[in-house]
Formats: sequence, structure tokens, C-alpha cells
Amino acid sequence: MADAMLTRARWAALVVPAALLGGAYVSQYVFGLFPCEMCWWQRYAHFAALGFAALAFGLPRQRAPIVLAALAIGVSALIGGFHAGVEYHWWEGVTHCASTAASGGDDPLAAIMNAPLIRCDVAQWTLLGVSLAGFNFLLSGAGAVTVLHFLRRAR
Repeated sequence: MADAMLTRARWAALVVPAALLGGAYVSQYVFGLFPCEMCWWQRYAHFAALGFAALAFGLPRQRAPIVLAALAIGVSALIGGFHAGVEYHWWEGVTHCASTAASGGDDPLAAIMNAPLIRCDVAQWTLLGVSLAGFNFLLSGAGAVTVLHFLRRAR
């Protein structure tokens, strides 16, 4: 039973950030929803979680990489919650906009000047009033709790 719960924790620590990053990249490259600066911060935490989850598979008896992955997922949830609050104008953010200039090409200045300006305080997309940052808060928070729950049950 303990090994099964540890395996579930390990898989959840891998699947949650992978699925959320996959959704982020689909929204960016398929639907044209470019990330703002705070969106990138959420992704960075998921990248860290993926690294810790991969380490957990390399060290199958160790709990520390799974705990670190859960904490990284939780950090992404907290950043998502803060970002959602900025989008709903509950508080002011630490940054207002970001640009995603395409690299390469013949004219780098033209790429910079034609890049979209993405505001952190405006939700690009919502479903039932919940923005992508809000969904990251909800899903990452639930994912971190799930990983820690499996880890606790593995004792």
C-alpha cells in the first residue's frame, strides 16, 4: 500500500505540471493567447516541478523530490492566485505588461516593434468568469494538495 501511494504521488507530481504546461502552450500556439510576465512566472514554477518529479523517478525511494515538486506546484498556484487578483483588479500587480518579440529574422527592431504587448492586469480569456491564472490557481492548488495527500498516505 505504501509503495502504491508513493508511486501515485510521483506520477501526480509529474502529470499535474506537465498537463498545465501543455495547456498553456496549446493556448499560446494554437489559440494565440500570448503569456504576460506573470504567466511566465507560473510556468517557471511548473518547470521546476517537472525537474523535481523527474528526479523522483530517478530516486524512487526518496520522498524529498516529490515534496519539492509539490511545493513548486503550490508556488505556481500562489502566483496564479496573485495574478488572478491583479486581473480582477483586487490589487495592483508588480508589473503591467510584457512583450513577446520573435527572435531571428532580418529586422530585429521590426520584430520588437510589431510584438504584441500583453498586459498582466487584463485577462485574455475567461470561462464562467475565471481566467487562465484563476484556473492555474485552482488546478495547481488541487494538484499540490493531491501530491501531498498521496505522500502522506504512503507512510
